[in-house]
Amino acid sequence: MDLVRSLLFLPASNARAIEKARTLDADVVVLDLEDAVAPEAKADARRAAVEAVRAGGFPHRIAIRVNALGTDWGEDDLGALTDLPLDYVVAPKVEEPGIVDAYGARMAESTRLIAMIETPQALMTLPAIAAAGQPLAGLMLGVNDLAKALGTGASPDREPLKPWLAATVAAARAHGLFAIDGVFNRLDDPDDLAAECAQGRLYGFHGKSLIHPNQIVGAHAAFSPTAAEIAEAEAILAAFRAPEAEGRGAIRVGGAMVERLHLDQARALLDRAAACR
Repeated sequence: MDLVRSLLFLPASNARAIEKARTLDADVVVLDLEDAVAPEAKADARRAAVEAVRAGGFPHRIAIRVNALGTDWGEDDLGALTDLPLDYVVAPKVEEPGIVDAYGARMAESTRLIAMIETPQALMTLPAIAAAGQPLAGLMLGVNDLAKALGTGASPDREPLKPWLAATVAAARAHGLFAIDGVFNRLDDPDDLAAECAQGRLYGFHGKSLIHPNQIVGAHAAFSPTAAEIAEAEAILAAFRAPEAEGRGAIRVGGAMVERLHLDQARALLDRAAACR
């Protein structure tokens, strides 16, 4: 599975932001044609995004968030992307699995889809969306639109959204997709960003969508294995390799009983740590 600790959204209409993105360490840079671009600027933003992807120079992976199919710009957006060396298309407000098929029919075979879950209807059909298959690679929770549509109040720990955090992760994990947590809106609050990233990782998200470069470090810290976690995983691996562990389903490691499911988790964590390096 791809390493997706950070997906940084940047307006495709902002040439300076795109140029800066080529110097940033975000795992995925998302050039945005949707919310960040005014209607009168969408055609110019589309041209700028196409030119930027063709020019290349981004350190990791590159994506474009298109306007939804059914809007005045969705078909033109997708038509402009078919021959680009693009890693992902980010699709807003996906509400049913047929939309995944509709995007797939308009995308290059090498490009994968990230579906944004950001409406009450999407929550009701979430398992079916996650099961849609190719080209779907991940689910991203659109917390701002979702909170607005649900009419939830402000809460520092996202209390009203917790069921949907868990549901998004469960749907993604059930079908081998990555799950991306929603954005953190405050740009100069690293402590609360760190807390929200930690919450996202606790719930099982693979990474977080970001709206400013100064959020990358916090996201990477939260969604990368810590030194203590790596040490514990290595200890579990070593213990199960010992001759006395042969044929045993559970052994004692550091004062705790661990089973072979913990061995699988340790291997996965070490693989993620290697990818982060």
